[in-house]
Amino acid sequence: MKRYLSQIMASILVNSIYAMINYPVVLINTLLAPLSILAVVTFASHGTLLPVAALGALIMNMVQSGTSMQGDLSHLKNDMKLQDMIVSSPTSAGIYILGMAISEIVYSIPTLTLLLILNFIFVKISIFGWLTIFLDMILIFTFSISLGFFLSTLSSDIVQSWAFSGIISPLLTTIPPVYYPITYIPYPWRYLSYLSPTTYAAEIAQSAAGYVKLNLINFALTWIILIIFTIFIFVIALKKSRWREI
Repeated sequence: MKRYLSQIMASILVNSIYAMINYPVVLINTLLAPLSILAVVTFASHGTLLPVAALGALIMNMVQSGTSMQGDLSHLKNDMKLQDMIVSSPTSAGIYILGMAISEIVYSIPTLTLLLILNFIFVKISIFGWLTIFLDMILIFTFSISLGFFLSTLSSDIVQSWAFSGIISPLLTTIPPVYYPITYIPYPWRYLSYLSPTTYAAEIAQSAAGYVKLNLINFALTWIILIIFTIFIFVIALKKSRWREI
């Protein structure tokens, strides 16, 4: 247990604490994207979508934190050759993912804190609603971390990882109805949004806050589909990623 904790702490120190202390300007990147879209949606809707957009910014931060791990892992693997040492050590892929996942959360603490404050101010829901949103955020973060890890093993250069990020971000957080209710999308385009797992995460959060009406069956089905998305990509990340062959 002590060995696992030391391995996780090493990931946090290398991947987040070092960058936060030596290059604090990089924190602006994690803050700018969710807040800029929040501002645009709020101004465009004359403030009516502010609570929904605040929840969307929280989802985007979770997705951004998870998928950005691919760039960090690519840097550690290809530039610093750190992953070669980790692969040859007793460290498993699961512990490696866990340590890097926690480091991404630590890295996004300033942004996450600000977004949580905004949500507590503008989103008025019960304790049960907040618990639902908390579980929702954990699930979509797990999906994003798994996706980020898998893509990092396919990337041979940090530039390629940036390209992946440029594709994933709009596909998961900008195009799907994350910052606004899905009812704003006309048919038949609405069906396309259900190809993204963030659509289900947003529906769960918006339903918990009372902004989208889902009956019990649809609410349960939304959870099930999001869980299936997460388990599927998590299994791929653990079983299909090129871990020992790197």
